[in-house]
Amino acid sequence: MRIAFLTAPEGVEQVELTEPWKAAVDAGHEPVLVSTRPGTVQAFHHLDKGDTFPVQEVVGETSADSFGGLVLPGGVANPDFLRMDAKAVAFVRDFFDRGRPVAAICHASWTLIEADVVRGRELTSWPSLRTDVRNAGGTWVDEQVKVCDHGPNKLVTSRKPDDLKAFCETFLDVFAAEGASQGV
Repeated sequence: MRIAFLTAPEGVEQVELTEPWKAAVDAGHEPVLVSTRPGTVQAFHHLDKGDTFPVQEVVGETSADSFGGLVLPGGVANPDFLRMDAKAVAFVRDFFDRGRPVAAICHASWTLIEADVVRGRELTSWPSLRTDVRNAGGTWVDEQVKVCDHGPNKLVTSRKPDDLKAFCETFLDVFAAEGASQGV
């Protein structure tokens, strides 16, 4: 399965990009780094600069139709930049419209909120986003990983980097099951 990993040009929490990416590769999937601009993505270790990663596809030049699923890594700045980019928000919404699975960790729920796709859904996130989730019509839960199927697609969410092992295992299981049912 081709899996889109959507990040802003800077601000993604490196471990929330690299661990799910490695898990996808190890499971035989094809992760694709998608961003709002061509070039590279500057990752961070909390507030310190980390590594850079090459952008493979650009929002607005690709669509959810060419992917089996979407992973939204966190970092505080990353989803804040993404939610201000109309094409990135539309790209995320398109996965929900097409019924494709989405996985989001930590602060990435801000992008989901901006895409108006959390209404009626149960999800988790970094704890400081719980009021944002509730105000957007979602139900926030304090769980290591949450799978919600109360909507057009499966939504997998986790709270923080400490949850990455469970997050990776769960989104890979969900994506594999959804991919099999969609013939992807």
